[in-house]
Amino acid sequence: MPRGTYRAGTPISPSKTDKERHVQTQPVIPSHVPPDLVLPCRIFDRMTVTENPYETILPAIHQGPRVFYAANVTPGPVPGWVVRRAEDLRAIYNDTENFYKQGNTQFAAMIGEDWDIIPTELDPPRHAGFRAALNPVYSPSNMAKLDSRVRERARVFIDRFKDRGSCEFIGEFAIPFPVTIFLDLLGFPQEEMNQFLEWETTLLRSPTNGDRITSVHAVKDYLLRAIADRKKNPGTDLISVALTLEVDGRKWTDEEVFGHCFNLYLGGLDTVTANIGLHMHHLATRPDHQTYLRENPKQMVIAIEEFLRAYPAVTTARLCRNPYTLGDATFMPGDYIAMSTPLAGRDPEYYDAPQEVRLDRKPAHVTLGYGIHRCLGQHLARRELQIALQEFLASVPTFGIAPGFSVPFFLGNVIHIDELQLAW
Repeated sequence: MPRGTYRAGTPISPSKTDKERHVQTQPVIPSHVPPDLVLPCRIFDRMTVTENPYETILPAIHQGPRVFYAANVTPGPVPGWVVRRAEDLRAIYNDTENFYKQGNTQFAAMIGEDWDIIPTELDPPRHAGFRAALNPVYSPSNMAKLDSRVRERARVFIDRFKDRGSCEFIGEFAIPFPVTIFLDLLGFPQEEMNQFLEWETTLLRSPTNGDRITSVHAVKDYLLRAIADRKKNPGTDLISVALTLEVDGRKWTDEEVFGHCFNLYLGGLDTVTANIGLHMHHLATRPDHQTYLRENPKQMVIAIEEFLRAYPAVTTARLCRNPYTLGDATFMPGDYIAMSTPLAGRDPEYYDAPQEVRLDRKPAHVTLGYGIHRCLGQHLARRELQIALQEFLASVPTFGIAPGFSVPFFLGNVIHIDELQLAW
């Protein structure tokens, strides 16, 4: 089955072959880009490989220049600058004078519109009012109230395979676990899971824009219908809550509520799934780390931070507002800047022995963003990750990669594992 389809107990098939995914035209490189800084960047190849990119591809990139230009930083393909050092990412995250986010995803422009994904695509000063309204909704205390629901969901999925001796972890847990929570939070029926996953797969993984445009229209139509329904039949879901929020002394417009729901859709269906898969793969290859966390379950909170540091999945973006020099490169207005958290997490100039995963490291990282755009859902994401690993380790004995199975890693703006066959 394609990744966009889920059925309990059935594995999700691997992504398309390298050849099928890598059909694309080459974009024009701007004249202000030095030819010697135009380099391939394999982490954006949008194909499936059987090598672990965190062990091979990322360290190789860190042997190159501080910043370079790649032809394929987003689907299309769209070229842009790749920033590999953690300290440079932090500086750009904080520099709202020279870099901006509005329109960086291109989803609205893709369908000839100009709405914003809220708060992700907002810049100061507009960002502040919306973020201030949203922060209490996604506060640590509010997210803590979801613990019992999250833990119950994890146990339901684990109970289906824990006595079997094996599972396909991505299809049987990593995909449905966070998605069911997302559907609950927005008041959507669980039966909509397959449709949401189909749209999400196309939006985030299609190498061309045709199918992505169709999916943007479909998601927008669905969310606007849901907003209209909640206005007539309000509840306790996040759409109903958003309809009560204010900014600049007024209620949010329907378009603004939609922009926030679209943000929840993008984050709720993909990022946690990718992280859970990468973290579980690590544990499957490190039985000593399994033992440590079984014997020290309270250390899971610290361990998750190291997993987030070592296995970031997402590359976000900024657009350049003014000429800006970094290393041997000069960004020009309109240039696209790829903010690769996978590269930042493995930066040898920022972390001691970045290729080593130390469960007691307590690292500072940018995996969940940095500065004013730190991930709105970070507190829920952390709880989902912690609870997923806690419940799995509590229910399943020492496990590993199933004999003879080659793990498929998908390279792209969200690095993830397509399929993970585990055995115990």
